[in-house]
Amino acid sequence: MKHLPLAALLAAAPLAFVATFVSPAIAQDTTLSLGFVGGPAAPEAIAMGQFAEEVAEKTGGRIAVRLSGGGALGGDREVIEGLQLGTVDMTVSSTSIVANFVPELRVFDIPFLFRDFDHAEAVLNGDMGEEILESMPSKGLVGLAFGGMGFRELTNSVKPVETVADVDGLKIRTQQNEMHIKVWDALGVLPTPMAIPEVYTALQQGVVDGQENPIGAIVNNRFGEVQKYVSLTDHAFTPLVVLISPMAWGSLSDEDQAIISEAAHNAMTRNREEVEKAIATGLDTLRGQGMTVIETVDKQSFQDALGPVFEDFAAEFGAETLDKIRNAQ
Repeated sequence: MKHLPLAALLAAAPLAFVATFVSPAIAQDTTLSLGFVGGPAAPEAIAMGQFAEEVAEKTGGRIAVRLSGGGALGGDREVIEGLQLGTVDMTVSSTSIVANFVPELRVFDIPFLFRDFDHAEAVLNGDMGEEILESMPSKGLVGLAFGGMGFRELTNSVKPVETVADVDGLKIRTQQNEMHIKVWDALGVLPTPMAIPEVYTALQQGVVDGQENPIGAIVNNRFGEVQKYVSLTDHAFTPLVVLISPMAWGSLSDEDQAIISEAAHNAMTRNREEVEKAIATGLDTLRGQGMTVIETVDKQSFQDALGPVFEDFAAEFGAETLDKIRNAQ
């Protein structure tokens, strides 16, 4: 198979794409299927392209990685279930979805938990993150590396959102995650869980008023075409995790497992670089699509409204655990 440059492969299809990375003139012994929901320009798609190329290079072409992006293999939940069944080999997914399978990840969905990207990485790549990765095989998954999509912002087509009072009654698409639904319900929103491949059409047809995602995801999913306002709420950080099926993992030698693991960590470093690029240019892109950007959001009003919910989270996860996360350096 001809070894095409990553940029050419990513440009080949606007929303869904499938690409296999193999060293030229060398037949591979193993092909790993890697499904995810991001489009070809999404940070995680670019990062997974790097992952696939690194694996092909370091294994001399013995292992090829077949990327199926844009939800080609289904939404996050379907793909993760595929990993458990062994019908899909790998994915990169928001931990908000993986938390349905690995409940320990739910703590990272608490709003206003992380100060910035550095703080989130310190926690995810520290003792707590390592403990969670070690717990995953008991849930039918193998976790390789954490990364992040950045902070989530709110878009809608009804009105500018500047304070928590402005979200009352809005119908907002949320992730398929119980904690997210609880949080938005407490804020007066009508939360509507939905897989990401369905969201553009739902916004376009007015099934929901808005959605919330990091800037890169808002741009790469073209939500600016069907939304009027974006409010920089920074209400939650979205971690990513690279996962592999236990069946695929167990079929690899120790040497190849080490190569896969290192490439996954390198990919998450690349992912952050791409997220930061997306943030730097994304707001101008959205403005160019006609969106109004609300930068002066009263974030404290959102936190105040979530007081009772924060008490519930402290009772569920332990105040010491939450303090440990908030105080991590």
